[in-house]
Amino acid sequence: MTQILPVLSTVDEHYRDQRRYPDGVAFMDGQYLPMSEAKISVLDWGFLHSDATYDTVHVWNGRFFRLDLHLDRFFGGVERLRMKLPYDREKIESILRNCVALSGHRSAYVEMICTRGSSPTFSRDPRQAENRFIAFAIPFGSVANKEQLERGLHVAISETVRIPPKSVDPAIKNYHWLDLVKGLFDAYDMGAETALIVDTNGHIAEGPGFNVFVVKDGSLRTPAFGVLPGITRRTVFDLCAEIGLSTAAAEISRAEIKGADEVFITSTAGGIMPVTRIDAAAIANGQVGAVTRRLMDLYWHKHDDPKWSTAVIYPR
Repeated sequence: MTQILPVLSTVDEHYRDQRRYPDGVAFMDGQYLPMSEAKISVLDWGFLHSDATYDTVHVWNGRFFRLDLHLDRFFGGVERLRMKLPYDREKIESILRNCVALSGHRSAYVEMICTRGSSPTFSRDPRQAENRFIAFAIPFGSVANKEQLERGLHVAISETVRIPPKSVDPAIKNYHWLDLVKGLFDAYDMGAETALIVDTNGHIAEGPGFNVFVVKDGSLRTPAFGVLPGITRRTVFDLCAEIGLSTAAAEISRAEIKGADEVFITSTAGGIMPVTRIDAAAIANGQVGAVTRRLMDLYWHKHDDPKWSTAVIYPR
């Protein structure tokens, strides 16, 4: 009996990617590239193990907003994860500026990433991995669209528990998002637009990519335990100090957030964004509140202030 051997496929010399990507510019391994050409190895620990840290900063009207604070947090995360960057802070700031300038975007979402990288021998020892720095700039995007910013987001509280801080330090911005993604699908199933998940004590924690604030009797509170200390969250504290509003980080129960006068969320991707419904029930009168609107206006006004922002120099 003649044995029929299987016909092996050929190995292509180059990968052909048919997907579409946002218009933008990335930096990898000393090269500036179109977003469609920015690729990492499938052996990178950032992909295989979510072993990475990152930070995002936005550009608005040609100016970075609070870039120094984002760089501080990024370098802090790299240090705590025992990674080594191939560039110093000045060089990385220059790379971010170049990505934006080369993209031509006047309003941009800009990300800096450090992955554990990969080992030439596929070693399981993270100390043998060659760490990798990546940056990119794409058009600015918001958690909330124009309609949602006008009438307020509809949010649902998921029973999903945020990864406890003893497991993953929330002060290190990371890609451990499976709890947040599960919460988001829970919210969709409940007819909401985005989600809040809870901490290990059952109190409100945060949402996918954002912190949350409640306003009650003119005072503001935001969850303190197990959440990312967001830069926009910090900006709210700074703005409130400037205009004389009381703000504190503390536990917030489900009853407290549902009984608030106002609720809003904060993110680099969108700034200060109102919430007017939680679990299908209106917050107060179901309208965007006066404190939220005041902070939203002041937040965007600060984007033109040289004390809060840094200009991008674009090619002529």
